Amino acid sequence: MAAVDRQDPEPNRSAVRRAIAAAAIGNCTEWFDFGVYAYVATMVGAAFFPAGDPAIQTLSAFGVFAVSFLLRPLGSLFFGPLGDRIGRQRVLAVTIFLMAGATFVIGCLPTYAQIGVAAPILFLIARMTQGFATGGEYGGAATFIAEYSPDRRRGFLGSWLEFGTLAGFALGASIPTVLTLTLGEDAMNAWGWRIPFLIAGPLGAIGLYLRKRLEDTPAFREISDERKIVHSPLRSLVRHHWRMLLMLVGIVIVLNVGNYVLLTYMETYLAEVLSLPRTVALMSMVVVMLAMMGIVLPVGALSDRIGRKPLLASACLSYIVLAVPAFLLIQQGTWAFTIAGLALLALCQVQLLGTIPSALPALFPTPVRYGAFSIGYNISTALFGGTAPFIIQALVTGTGNEMWPAYYLMAAAVISLGPVLLSPETAGRPLLKEKPAKGVSPVKPIKPTPP
Repeated sequence: MAAVDRQDPEPNRSAVRRAIAAAAIGNCTEWFDFGVYAYVATMVGAAFFPAGDPAIQTLSAFGVFAVSFLLRPLGSLFFGPLGDRIGRQRVLAVTIFLMAGATFVIGCLPTYAQIGVAAPILFLIARMTQGFATGGEYGGAATFIAEYSPDRRRGFLGSWLEFGTLAGFALGASIPTVLTLTLGEDAMNAWGWRIPFLIAGPLGAIGLYLRKRLEDTPAFREISDERKIVHSPLRSLVRHHWRMLLMLVGIVIVLNVGNYVLLTYMETYLAEVLSLPRTVALMSMVVVMLAMMGIVLPVGALSDRIGRKPLLASACLSYIVLAVPAFLLIQQGTWAFTIAGLALLALCQVQLLGTIPSALPALFPTPVRYGAFSIGYNISTALFGGTAPFIIQALVTGTGNEMWPAYYLMAAAVISLGPVLLSPETAGRPLLKEKPAKGVSPVKPIKPTPP
């Protein structure tokens, strides 16, 4: 196990603030895309697939969405080790450019009626590009913030990453609603659905500008100067850190299942399973997300004071205890009970959101940190997070039991609780550093990108 070095001098506050903003806006862009896509999937299906059964068109649109998840692990295998070799800043500039660019392109593509079968092919390529780039985004952004943050404030500063998540999804869910109310359904179906995708362009441009103006992280510049960058971070990770990698995968199962149940599936559950008006379902979700945005930063600060493990364990136990009561409340069908049930789920999830971005990067040494987080996180996302809405909906439909989302969340929490309890406490401690493993040659120092 690598030794823990003494605490480093803190970077200046202005650099830390710019680093946080640059990292968080990428996460905001990613989840903005999710929010938009979930809401306009029916319109997208009608635009890019042959006319006929609307249900088949929507299914095709969601099928393309699912394909993008298959590209995320591949993207993490490419961008993660690359970020450990050439630097976090350079790779994060590429990922936000590709993510936002692919989303923007979807808003510009001609429809099936205009160019025929080329339309769904181009649409699929754009979604695959977005998924591939996303594979290197979250792990890199969390690493970037962690390596810029002072040790005693890493929890609070890291929680801004998930503030970006919630802000992005709230915007992605709200903007199509406002456009529908403003333009009307006919205009929205004809061309208005393009506007939210086009918004990703300037959003990504702002993020790219911020990222290009930053130096790489102090931790990466240090290992570059000291010739501790390894030729093959992926090989080093698999050979020397595979146990901790498996632990990371286990920890983020509950995070990913919670994210995709609460933030992407819940609106469908409220509207289609419980037959609530879609506007009520959407506004309920927006209210809860805004509340979570107000709580996630204090949760991050709390993790700096009491530790990461107590909050992660509390989140798992909360899901085990509160998931069933939460869904019993939601199933009452009134707006007040729906908000109350969603609030219980949000209380569970926000403990994870406020803690994970600072807890997990600290599990790995600097030479493999970006790759470790990206690969472990995205494998878990592809296997357990992205599949959760589909599996849960299939179980609800097949059995007629509307409590399956609660049971699924409880199972995820039980699985993640073990790795959480076995993981080391990292709050307030310097990030791990180590020399290249025996038999692994260092590479030449990399000149940092000037601001």
